[in-house]
Amino acid sequence: MTNEHTYCVIMAGGVGSRFWPMSRSAYPKQFLDFLGLGRTLLQQTYDRFLSICPPENILVVTNAQYAELVKQQLPALTDAQILAEPSRRNTAPCVAYANHVIAKRDPKALIIVAPSDHLVMKEQAFQETIDLALQQAASTDCLVTLGIMPNRPDTGYGYIQFEEGGATKHPRVKAVKAFTEKPDHDTAVRFIESGEFLWNAGIFIWSLASIRKAYRSHLPEMEDRFSDGEEAYGTAAEAAFIASIYDSCENVSIDYGIMEKAGNVYTVVSEFGWSDLGTWGSLYGHLPKDAQGNATIGNAVKLYDCARNVVHAHDDRLMVLQGLEDYIVVSTKDALLVCRKQDEQQIKRFVQDLTAESGERYV
Repeated sequence: MTNEHTYCVIMAGGVGSRFWPMSRSAYPKQFLDFLGLGRTLLQQTYDRFLSICPPENILVVTNAQYAELVKQQLPALTDAQILAEPSRRNTAPCVAYANHVIAKRDPKALIIVAPSDHLVMKEQAFQETIDLALQQAASTDCLVTLGIMPNRPDTGYGYIQFEEGGATKHPRVKAVKAFTEKPDHDTAVRFIESGEFLWNAGIFIWSLASIRKAYRSHLPEMEDRFSDGEEAYGTAAEAAFIASIYDSCENVSIDYGIMEKAGNVYTVVSEFGWSDLGTWGSLYGHLPKDAQGNATIGNAVKLYDCARNVVHAHDDRLMVLQGLEDYIVVSTKDALLVCRKQDEQQIKRFVQDLTAESGERYV
């Protein structure tokens, strides 16, 4: 059952360079169907929230260059539901922009903020978790983030340290003690062993009143800038106003600018088959595999003496591989990547080198 005061803000402005060569600056990963399900990551995210809030309460914030792509993939959205950022200034300005658009419509709003490129395997568990977070946000002046129960000492995620006990009404809702950005391996092992840490999913829930209050406390200049355009939101003047202020906003994440500084932060302990799909290796963990542990997407992939690879072939291109173990192999219409899974963090460097040598041609 949806609530008329519940809104969802989908953040869809990222570039996704670690998924090169499929994810390109002109067509990043949120607009791609990585799992071969017939729906892109953005479309899956939109579908997920249709049972949580009315469709007219779903907003997508994206870079201006992707606004047309969003419209193509989510034709049910009106122009007013697509908030186009004139430049990339990280997630704090993105959330502030959405706050003010929503405030013009509904001062009583409860807001969910979610990335557009995450994977959720257990939809029912996700919905129950969001409902619990909304209850906490509706009843308390607080900021809520979802924390994923970790199953390994992963160094690619941020961590949330929570406090046991406290004055929450539900055992899964915990007060947050501290946030830690991606730790080294030994630190991650200690975190897991302590039982006090969760992975930070980057999904937030709060009331409009609570998040506006947090901006006034921790990012007052940014809040003032967006407040100057109160008359413009929802009118033809909105785009010009946003273009006039966006570049002067501090380039800062909502995590660093608000969440790490606020004292009224809670987390909901969550298990819903989550992955941020940050790398090819993380995608491998969610794909079906053959008897040798190979995960393949493509209509014409032939493997001989291969094991534990992730293979993604463009269209119907025939790909024949022999003797590869623990590799990432990705073929697109104009590029081929062959990289050891253990070295996948190098992909970002490959993209930087290609940009320096060839400009935007291959990235």
